[in-house]
Order: sequence, then structure tokens, then C-alpha cells
Amino acid sequence: MDADLLKGLNEHLKLEFRASHEYLAMSVWLAEHDLPGFARWVRQQSGDELLHAQRIIDHLVERDQKVVLPAVPAPPSGWDTAEAVCEHIMRNEQEVTASIDALYSLAEKVRDRPATVMLQWFVNEQMEEEAAARGLLGRIRLAGNTGVGLLMIDQELSAGRVPGIQSQAPASTA
Repeated sequence: MDADLLKGLNEHLKLEFRASHEYLAMSVWLAEHDLPGFARWVRQQSGDELLHAQRIIDHLVERDQKVVLPAVPAPPSGWDTAEAVCEHIMRNEQEVTASIDALYSLAEKVRDRPATVMLQWFVNEQMEEEAAARGLLGRIRLAGNTGVGLLMIDQELSAGRVPGIQSQAPASTA
């Protein structure tokens, strides 16, 4: 494997682990603010991020490459509003997408077909992740960040409906 691609994949692990850690902190904050649907959805996102990291780790191990697990800094412990939480999620997902795009381009450049195939799954996944974050953020802004509108969105999330996602079938994380 190309040395720059290996380095990039190991560096990308930082983003996945950081996102997982931050989403778990967000879930706690949301639960503490009586938004159990939001909390459940964000907690699921935290788990998904760990599965994303594992997918990269498995790829590297299968190819006999060195995996470097990153240190994970303490996440933020509070947000002003549910809208601020969703803005944070959107920024995280955009950062992950940019990293995946750069890795995909590098894999293509060095003609690493196995990495390109593995990263294609992430390209598709990030489209869905950003759509969910964008949809949720849009709904919060439309409904207002307090009161009945926020509770209605929380109930949608409790029922497994995520604004911005057309198919409500669970995403494959295998």
C-alpha cells in the first residue's frame, strides 16, 4: 500500500473515533434535556462511527498494514441548544466527507483498487449521513428550537424517522 494512503487512512481513524466520542457526549446532553428521541438517534450515530472505524481497521489488517489507533480527546460537554448540537453534527459529517473524498482521490491516483472499493462504501455512506444531518438541522430551524416543534421532531426520531432520509430502512454497517 502506498505510504501516503496508509498514513491518510490511519489519520482518518481520528475523525471516526472523535465523532463517536462527541456523538456520545451529545446523546448525554440531549437525554439530560428531555429529548430522548434525539438522544437515541445520536447514540446510534456514535455506534455507527465506531463501525466505520472498524471497517477501515479491518481493511488495513486484511492487507497486512499497520493500524495506528489514535488518542481521543475529551469531547465538548454541552451545547446551548439542540440546533447547536445538529450544527456540530453537520460540521463533523462535512469534515469526514472531505477526508473520504481526499482518500478516495489518493487511492485512485495510486491505483489502489481495494482501497478505492472500500472507500466507495464511505462515499455512499457520507451522502446519507450529511442528508440526515442537513434534514434534521433544517427541521429544527423550521420548527424553532423550542416547544412543540422540537418535541414533534423528537417523536419522529423516537419512531425511527430521520428527516432528510428517504429510505427509513436501517443503514448497512457491515
